[in-house]
Amino acid sequence: MQIPFEPYLFGIQINIHLILEYAAFFIAFRYYISLRKNQKDKISSPNRLSIILGAVIGALIGSRLVGFLENPLIDLSAQNLVYLLNTKTIMGGLFGGLIGVEIAKKIIGEKSSSGDLFTYPIILGIFIGRIGCFLSGTNEFTYGSETSFFTGMNLGDGILRHPVSLYELIFLVLLFMFLKNIQKKRTLKNGMLFQYFMILYFTFRFFIEFLKPNIFHILGLSSIQYLCILCVLYYHKTIRSLFQKKTFYAR
Repeated sequence: MQIPFEPYLFGIQINIHLILEYAAFFIAFRYYISLRKNQKDKISSPNRLSIILGAVIGALIGSRLVGFLENPLIDLSAQNLVYLLNTKTIMGGLFGGLIGVEIAKKIIGEKSSSGDLFTYPIILGIFIGRIGCFLSGTNEFTYGSETSFFTGMNLGDGILRHPVSLYELIFLVLLFMFLKNIQKKRTLKNGMLFQYFMILYFTFRFFIEFLKPNIFHILGLSSIQYLCILCVLYYHKTIRSLFQKKTFYAR
């Protein structure tokens, strides 16, 4: 199979990345519905709907904002403006969604942690989306830097590059298995599953960004990496408690 993978259906070229992106949203949401049916949700349906709305609005704003910050020096021509409006990143979506949820919970007065039910559907959605990124090769700015390492692949421009999307797919499988294993062995306190996911995923993304040809840096770090640092600082109490060997298991 050649990368980028650009199949034709009835003479029409298919945007495989876009199709898998929509599939990721649909399948992840159906997975969430299934989990909610099989687990006792402490949050009422109206409040859960408000939380989802807050997550969607926050993710929409965050994904576009961070997407813009990846290259804030771009000339604001009409063509580039359209490009910026279509630029988005899962990292901004995740953190923006987190902030949107917290604001929504403040408004409706919801005190219970709400992230655990979203954790596995988010991982699944990212996994499906990353398959689309890999198949798009250099058509999407998710490819890696040039490398002579044995994992280097030609992603469409004739240059051996780090297949960072494949690296992430492997990480997501391991992360899914790790979180499932924790849940199997221990009963976590409400909200801790999502916090583990955010800390581990954003830490992974901080380091994987060094393998990408980012074009905008401040003090050697990309906008995504500063967002990763911000997320880690957001969960600093959880991280500090882990190093102090405090438990987050329900009693």
